[in-house]
Amino acid sequence: MMKRNFGIRRNFMFLPPYKIKMVEPIRVSARKWREQKIKQVGLNPFLLSSDDITIDLLTDSGTNAMSENQWAAMMLGDETYAGATSFDNFKKAVRDILGFPYCIPVHQGRGAEHVFDALFVKEGSVSVGNAFFDTTQAHIDYRGGRTIDCTIAESKNTSSPFLFKGNADIKKIERALKENRGRVSYILLTVTCNSVGGQPVSLTNIISVSKLAKKYNTPFFMDIARFAQNAYFIKEREKKYKNWPVQKIAREMMKYADGALMSAKKDALVNMGGFIALRSRALYQKLVPFAILFEGFPTYGGMSGRDMEAVAVGLREGVDEDFLRSHIEQVKYLGEGMRKAGIPVLLPYGGHAVYLDMKKFFPRVKPDNFPGQAFCAELYIESGVRAVEIGGVLAGRDPATGKNRKPPLDLVRLAIPRRVYTKDHLDYVIEGVKKVWQRRQKIRGVRFVYEPPVLRHFQAKFRWV
Repeated sequence: MMKRNFGIRRNFMFLPPYKIKMVEPIRVSARKWREQKIKQVGLNPFLLSSDDITIDLLTDSGTNAMSENQWAAMMLGDETYAGATSFDNFKKAVRDILGFPYCIPVHQGRGAEHVFDALFVKEGSVSVGNAFFDTTQAHIDYRGGRTIDCTIAESKNTSSPFLFKGNADIKKIERALKENRGRVSYILLTVTCNSVGGQPVSLTNIISVSKLAKKYNTPFFMDIARFAQNAYFIKEREKKYKNWPVQKIAREMMKYADGALMSAKKDALVNMGGFIALRSRALYQKLVPFAILFEGFPTYGGMSGRDMEAVAVGLREGVDEDFLRSHIEQVKYLGEGMRKAGIPVLLPYGGHAVYLDMKKFFPRVKPDNFPGQAFCAELYIESGVRAVEIGGVLAGRDPATGKNRKPPLDLVRLAIPRRVYTKDHLDYVIEGVKKVWQRRQKIRGVRFVYEPPVLRHFQAKFRWV
């Protein structure tokens, strides 16, 4: 395919390298109706129907618009139970883009975690890395393991301009490996790191972590749901790699890991799918029995043939630099619009979302009254925009003490689906956030009415304080 350079700036946004071929209607509802609706679902936007939403920034996972080439590839899907040719295409794309010779298809990222942790995590084991996301943490907790967060100190400062806040603190990792010798199941780097604001990990940091893993004979893996964005940030921010193509950087990132877990619903631009990618045949053979038990036969796992064809195309499209630049500029545009209004946002902007700092937005609301959850309910009432809390509700309870975990950051995430919304949609979101900001002094937080025991943020219900 001929490469085209889309370098036209317009109010912080590059011209998107695509045009819209099909549209979906948006519902705009009345404020009074939204007030009733959010109350009915216990102030939890997860429980709203898509018909209730005007603009949905809940997640960038599986909400992407697929390309004409992806839709065409789906028509070639081979649904043979064993040995489907669609798996061969899928496996080739994983090998070509990421460099791993073995892969196990799964239905999504948490399917990969389920299979992976069945082998690695035991009662009393320890997993070490940068900030663990909710499903990752929940799978480790479920199997009786625990995590040690070794993200660098700069990640806790939402105003710091440091360019790689997703980095792991090498000294902390080494200390954790020494103190837990014989009990560390693996080191995991999430790239980009969602829990600290979609912040990237430098290639220098990846190499340093890999050296430590080898020194202490510890498996090293990466969660690569947003690996293409991470590679793009390396190209933009790490001088040594500024002339490297994003795809080459992505291959270089993977070279230092024993394997990777991916939710393909992000940077592979699909609505469903994922995989575990591996360098070792021996490890592949150990994981396959769990994959068959939990997901399906190794040549389809948790996916249909048509889904594997869509992932194969999406992996290649996802590392296109024009596309990545366009999406990351969208995030920047949304963030700048709010920052100019005085709204506290996490800096630098991540690759897939803008994060609002709830500690600064609602300094008087106590952490146990979950300011981020209150904000999401208020934003929906104000504008019909759906966002998600990435703070105390999502962090859950410590399984040992039963007390609420207190994450260092209390954030609200506005995640932008890929190839879905335009500048006008983002302007509408900015205005909605501004209105909540203007009446922030009147908001007091929320309390639980119903709290599920696991991954509580998906199903919990609340009432106003």
